[in-house]
Amino acid sequence: MKNKGTFIYKIASEESEFEKIHRLNYCTFVEELPQHPPNKERRLVDKFHDENTYIICLSGDDLAGMVTIRDKRPFSLDEKLDNLDSYLPSNGSLCEIRLLAVDPRYYGGRIIQGLFARLIQYFQSREYDIALISGTVNQQKLYNHLGFVPFGPLVGDNEALFQPMYITIDSVKKLREKSVIYTDIDVSPLGKNALINLLPGPVKIKSRIRKAHGKLPLSHRSEGFVDDFQWTKWLLCSLVRAGYVEILMGSGTLANDAIAAQLSTEKGVGLILSNGEFGERLIDHATRFGLEFELARKNWGETFDFQAVENTLSNTRELRWIWSVHCETSTGMLNDMKIMKGICKRNGVKLCVDCISTVGIISVDLQDVYLASCVSGKGLGAYPGLSMVFHNHRIEPKRSKLPRYLDLGFYGENKGIPFTISSNLVYALKKALEDLYIDKRYQKILKQSYWLRKRIKAMGLQVLLPKEISSPAILTIPLPKKINSEYVGECMEDDGYFISYKSKYLIERNWIQLCLMSEAPRGNMQLFLQRLEDCCQPVLIDLV
Repeated sequence: MKNKGTFIYKIASEESEFEKIHRLNYCTFVEELPQHPPNKERRLVDKFHDENTYIICLSGDDLAGMVTIRDKRPFSLDEKLDNLDSYLPSNGSLCEIRLLAVDPRYYGGRIIQGLFARLIQYFQSREYDIALISGTVNQQKLYNHLGFVPFGPLVGDNEALFQPMYITIDSVKKLREKSVIYTDIDVSPLGKNALINLLPGPVKIKSRIRKAHGKLPLSHRSEGFVDDFQWTKWLLCSLVRAGYVEILMGSGTLANDAIAAQLSTEKGVGLILSNGEFGERLIDHATRFGLEFELARKNWGETFDFQAVENTLSNTRELRWIWSVHCETSTGMLNDMKIMKGICKRNGVKLCVDCISTVGIISVDLQDVYLASCVSGKGLGAYPGLSMVFHNHRIEPKRSKLPRYLDLGFYGENKGIPFTISSNLVYALKKALEDLYIDKRYQKILKQSYWLRKRIKAMGLQVLLPKEISSPAILTIPLPKKINSEYVGECMEDDGYFISYKSKYLIERNWIQLCLMSEAPRGNMQLFLQRLEDCCQPVLIDLV
């Protein structure tokens, strides 16, 4: 599988390009779809070569894919079907699409999509009314999705059967109107073209929250803002049953740095639990602050042996704190906070929890938790840029030990506003919290998650973790080796469907993720799943 890069779509014009076309033609229609006898030169010149217009996809010096269009009769289908015109709509200008091929190193939805986009441009520029194709029988779902109409009997032989089909200019126009294929092959920005947002963040922002964010900025010292800020803090604490919260200008990484900084002022040794990427990041936070800690590490997607954790605490008196991720976003694993709280309470140990992917998604109870991190985006549905640290005890400033920006006690001493903070982000968060009904939201996510699991299984794919031990809002899907996760993600983005696939840890494991942090109408999800199934086809060498 070739690495992704910049793809150039054009009409072939150079001799070097035509030579590559002949060799890809041989690779496809001799070696993969056995329609022609092999030869020593390993090149196949199409019998209509001089009349073909080749639309090609180049990746550097490689010919990644191609397709041809031709408008002179007789067509190849004239030779295979008697009285071809009797099957077709009358009074139309005809062309035939043939020789769709992709270099096996570049299998994936994006190449096909780009070729079709350029093909549609050419189709419309020449004012054709109808295009004919012969598509492999195992790709009929894809063709139906694109608007092709099957006609007549199958052609070919038992080793390679094809269904004659046509598409009309009206269907082509509908394709573009529905954004099934973009004429712009570049990845669409997450904005007006985003039909579905299944990213863990940024999430889809509701109009009421955008309106709150769009107000003129206020001074962080103004009386009205201070009152609204305190109300926002109260809403946050009420949501998770915490005594206090400090709001910081920054991402969840900053909140976890603030927790590590606070733990650096504590005596004794800690225990960090890790069973995924974000557990490993807690280890990094702790290491950077020079914390002394033991490790309870499991493989990604494995549950913790909490009895072993409790035995460690019981047998090691100097252990004073545990730090764990609540939802391990890398896999979707939901680590049981209730069990962790019980263990810590029985052993007199302080519990710290990364709740970045659970607050606002499921019911979170932070009673008896020492420190917990959260963010304004993701489950809370506001803009990214604010993070929070919840606690249930008064924290004294540590002026001689901690930087001002990480000193939670310094925040508390100044009513939570020791420095400039964006009133726009705060008011957006305030509105998101006022509109959040966690029980209703959780049930909605749960219902959609179960429905998605069934549909994913019906596609022949599997969710990494069973629903009993995972967050309903994160469905991690390991793809077979023959399907490249990056190409699937790019293919989906080109159609306005945004999924999580770009993180290094996902790329390394060939995983994609569907995250239900944003609301998605069921109708759009039906189209999304149909497109996902198309993009996950490992072989898309169809039109002959």
